[in-house]
Amino acid sequence: MRLLESAGYSCTRAAASLGAWDIVGIGSTDVVLVQVKTNAWPGSVETDTMKSFPAPANARKLIHRWRDRQRMPDVREL
Repeated sequence: MRLLESAGYSCTRAAASLGAWDIVGIGSTDVVLVQVKTNAWPGSVETDTMKSFPAPANARKLIHRWRDRQRMPDVREL
């Protein structure tokens, strides 16, 4: 969340809600939906769920993978 907030997004944490997204960030021109993972990318079923999630045209769907001892995540856009 700090990473997105430093880029100007207002964020809310939705982790542990068992939904498709862990963080929702709202910017001045777009919305960012983020799934956060530790060390491994999500499997194909979870990725398909995120890809098919209904979102507005100005929404970006991202996966942030935080590996051990890394300062920044690996990011994939769906």
